[in-house]
Amino acid sequence: MRFPDNWDELHGGRLQQLVPIAEAAGRSTLAYFGNSELSVESKADASPVTAADRHAEQLVRKKVLESFPQDEVLGEEFAVHVGTTGYRWIVDPIDGTKSFVAGVPLYSTLLALEFNDQPIGGVIFIPALQECVAAAKGLGAWHRKSGGEDWFKAEVSQRRKLSEAIFVTSQVDSFDKIDAQEIYQAIQRQAWITRTWGDGYGYLLVATGRADIMIDPVVNAWDIAAIRPILEEAGGRFSDWSGTPTTRGENAVGTNRKLHKEVMAILTREATQRV
Repeated sequence: MRFPDNWDELHGGRLQQLVPIAEAAGRSTLAYFGNSELSVESKADASPVTAADRHAEQLVRKKVLESFPQDEVLGEEFAVHVGTTGYRWIVDPIDGTKSFVAGVPLYSTLLALEFNDQPIGGVIFIPALQECVAAAKGLGAWHRKSGGEDWFKAEVSQRRKLSEAIFVTSQVDSFDKIDAQEIYQAIQRQAWITRTWGDGYGYLLVATGRADIMIDPVVNAWDIAAIRPILEEAGGRFSDWSGTPTTRGENAVGTNRKLHKEVMAILTREATQRV
């Protein structure tokens, strides 16, 4: 199946550019991937950053501003480019830099598009696997499988019980950063399978029905801006831990929708007990 052509003229052609720009940035990281001599620096928050992160983000900024010079661009590695059109592009050039520097192919390039602070589109691209999920508000979510060329509708799973669910997260000790280890323990005890197939890849798994719950204890806007429209268009739910559907929260949970209430009950109960 071809990628939907009804994206072409919407939002001044911006939706049409989402996937090509994200994939160009993602593919640029492959020149660095698996290079044992790649220099890894630590940012102020102790998270790693490389030349690959910076190059990929610069590529996104260049391509966006060539076509839409008055749009805003927000990214993880550089200062915001202030815009005047109401459109904002949000990029995480390498989501999962720890996987990237370890030579593990589960990192992603994330690109989101907002208008007047509301999400209208998002892309999760896994460069090393050549797998992609993209969505636009009201137009569905679409999945191109690893190594494939055809696009298929992306849909979340239909599992209704936590005991049958696959729970994924990025890093177990990240729950410790907000004194929330009890939340991780409570969910993993009840879930069928728990794995650290996290970062953008974890949300891609939820959007395509291969996992059911993805939880992040600590996030920034560039980590999740692309995720909400993808999960919602795939039939899932995305919120912060209070249940608010937002891409500006301090934490995040994405589910297949049918499990969201049960997961939120655990988050709320454990948070209340910690007070």
